[in-house]
Amino acid sequence: MRNFGAKGDGTTDDVVAFNAAVRAAGEQGGGVVLVPAGTYHLSGPVWMHWSNVVLRGANRRNTVLYFSRPLKEGYRSNWQVQQKQERWSWAGGQIWVIPEPVLRKLEEEEWLGTEGFVPGPQLASVAPAPRGTRDLTVSTTARLRAGDMVLLETDNPGAPLLTHLAGDTEGARAYDWTAGAPQLVRGTEGFYPQYGTLQWPVRVERVLDATTVRLAQPVKHDLRAEWPTTVRALGPTVTEVGVERLTIRNRVLPQTAHNQNPGSNGVHFQAAHDCWASDVQVENCDVGFGFTGAKSVTVSGTVITGRATHHPFVMRMQSHDNLVQGFTVGPFDTELREDARLHGLNVEGLSSGNVYRDGFLYEGTFDSHRALPFENARTNIRLINTGTMGGSARSGPYFGARFAHWGIDVLNDRPYAVTVGDVAPRSVTVGVTGVAADAASGLKPDYPGGAEALANVTDVTATAVRDLYEAQRRLAR
Repeated sequence: MRNFGAKGDGTTDDVVAFNAAVRAAGEQGGGVVLVPAGTYHLSGPVWMHWSNVVLRGANRRNTVLYFSRPLKEGYRSNWQVQQKQERWSWAGGQIWVIPEPVLRKLEEEEWLGTEGFVPGPQLASVAPAPRGTRDLTVSTTARLRAGDMVLLETDNPGAPLLTHLAGDTEGARAYDWTAGAPQLVRGTEGFYPQYGTLQWPVRVERVLDATTVRLAQPVKHDLRAEWPTTVRALGPTVTEVGVERLTIRNRVLPQTAHNQNPGSNGVHFQAAHDCWASDVQVENCDVGFGFTGAKSVTVSGTVITGRATHHPFVMRMQSHDNLVQGFTVGPFDTELREDARLHGLNVEGLSSGNVYRDGFLYEGTFDSHRALPFENARTNIRLINTGTMGGSARSGPYFGARFAHWGIDVLNDRPYAVTVGDVAPRSVTVGVTGVAADAASGLKPDYPGGAEALANVTDVTATAVRDLYEAQRRLAR
């Protein structure tokens, strides 16, 4: 980094040097950008547009990236006119891992932070298959190769697929998807184009023959003629990008009202897969770590502290199979202002397969932020449960099927959003301590007729599995 002119004296603006160093590493095919001990003043974001680039400090204590301006000032406004809110409240990062073509597309559309993977050409159509299948019959394997990451794209015409993602329960079948979730149903007022298809990036493990391909993971929902599925190229993406051993310190700004945040953010992964952040502290942030259309990103050993935050973690717009582990959120050194909101361990927007594990929330909650996230887990977590759920009521249900809250210690007797057997369809709440055995979620149920939960057990014994993720990993080995 010093070779590119960075001073690390806390005063000189080093943003040009940082972006030049990252670009140089990226354009030569990748490498590690070393950031020695020092405090680096940065007046704008660091762009990580290239695969195989790692930004690595000396350690959290001694390598500090001091961002003097939020994204609204250091980059550009991201104002949502109709809703009168700033999108930096849930999107974008001071370190932003995003392919440059995706960023430019979003700039042109004035829709920054919202879209994830931009699909490439269609490679094959897919025959119907049941959930859990890895071997798919396709129209042709001529353009598929073992090891490729592709996009399995399922058409989302509305209620039939959404009912299926909600577990095919009686309540899901009775739910009025057009009135209750117009942003998820094509052809209705307020429909988000991003929800026109369900997009799941997945790696091709093997090409078995001219019409059969084996995926590295089983499919998460039935593939039916009612909602046709295709295999597409993934489009612009970045992969194998890491941020390590440093602190992101935003200039302390007064906290704003809810959804007016100017973008004092941390690290954001967008249209990215197989990336990571490790041993990173984020201070005085609106959003700590963000995921938009992200796949298989691992965030480990992180701390979010300083001024009270809005989203410690936000997992949105069809982000899948990401892992957040070994985290600490808070305690914060300011109180949340009255018209602000703190969320917590977030999933939303048809996101699935995401795991939060082995962490401590001094402040915040389990935040399923509507638009039908499904098949996510939170396990082996201790929390002082203070946050609130969020999401526009127009975005539909808080929960799709198969959530797991497992091995959770609530330290302030508040079951809100943790015990979800009454609201999350075909889901499990197991091994929650610190609340009454029959504790309800405190949330208004979305579905008529109940959630048809698989289990709602809040007591735990000394021999019980506490970390569901780790137990499943052991079984898989």
